[in-house]
Amino acid sequence: MILRTSSVSHLYSHHNQTPTFSPTKCSSEKKSLIAYPIRPNTLSLCKGSRLIFHRRVSGEAPEWVDPDESSNFASVSPQILEKKASFLDVLKKANSILPQVVIATTILALVYPPSFTWFTSRYYAPALGFLMFAVGLNSSEKDFIEAFNRPKAIIAGYVGQFVIKPFLGYLFGTMAMTLFGLPTPLGAGIMLTSCVSGAQLSNYATFLTDPTMAPLSIVMTSISTATAVFVTPLLSLLLIGKRLPVDVKGMVSNILQIVVSPVAAGLLLNRFLPRISGAIKPFLPPLSVLVTSLCVGAPLAININSVLSPFGLSVLLLVTAFHLSAFILGYAFTGIAFRNEPEVKPLQRTLSYETGMQSSLLALALANKFFQDPLVGVPPAISVVIMSLMGFSLVMIWAKKKV
Repeated sequence: MILRTSSVSHLYSHHNQTPTFSPTKCSSEKKSLIAYPIRPNTLSLCKGSRLIFHRRVSGEAPEWVDPDESSNFASVSPQILEKKASFLDVLKKANSILPQVVIATTILALVYPPSFTWFTSRYYAPALGFLMFAVGLNSSEKDFIEAFNRPKAIIAGYVGQFVIKPFLGYLFGTMAMTLFGLPTPLGAGIMLTSCVSGAQLSNYATFLTDPTMAPLSIVMTSISTATAVFVTPLLSLLLIGKRLPVDVKGMVSNILQIVVSPVAAGLLLNRFLPRISGAIKPFLPPLSVLVTSLCVGAPLAININSVLSPFGLSVLLLVTAFHLSAFILGYAFTGIAFRNEPEVKPLQRTLSYETGMQSSLLALALANKFFQDPLVGVPPAISVVIMSLMGFSLVMIWAKKKV
């Protein structure tokens, strides 16, 4: 903080004391260290001189302050620093508008599909890789240590992700082919959607609702993402292997490239190049919002004809019921398992997001690459939109009024 002579009296106005000043010409002998705190009645300033006070976060002041050592700070305009800080705050808070962006994206994709059709399936993998890189860059060893102090919650989230959800996927996929009489590829698409890992969007949702639970959500998503290399192909083979061909080896390789490598790159960059990591982090939220909007709008716009087809409404109802059941079961299961925990409500919301939201884009990328029938990609495309709308609708409800 830099104070000119004219502003020192204001500094002590709270003490009802009027300091006396004896402006004199500065000399090299008087250019000495200034004791802190400065007594107002014995203060003597040189003409045109400035007092430079250092304020620490802890509120403790240094014993001695040298005016010369802060000359670099004196040349920086406070307005410039304030504008820079405000700009960074805007970037960091971009995630807060994600629910509104998802809704606007969905409407725009329905009203004017060409606005997103350019973002074809070849961009899904790089986009997903960028989101996974963001997860890695915003993670650290400390996050994992803190979250691993809740092993029961992590296990519960994993059960919700790879036990409850695949069961629901198989249930609604079978219903699609039997009760609704839909083509087999559509039922297989619902099952494939239920086999993928947790979504990074669940981390955003958790952060916007319960910020203290965000590290736990990141760990849950990271673990499900890492183990998806083996679990997703096995579940896909188990649930739909008899109906459609599944390239397990190719899926493992694809998940390694899309998920594991970007997350590892983010972690390593954050660990060994912190200055570069710190410079990148403020720009990740707005970029992630942009990428997420493209990932939500593009599948809907590209598959608009299938969504609006005679069986599109049936798939929409089935996918909606699938996600709604996952959100409800995740919330209820956590409430029963952790009923004696002091933070049971935040845990319920966190695991509800983890169970109800998954990486449908990964399912869509796998469907486009490993299944010849394009109908397999319709349920994941609808799932991207439905789970985003439902998840961030809950954000708006829970963030305003904590249950």
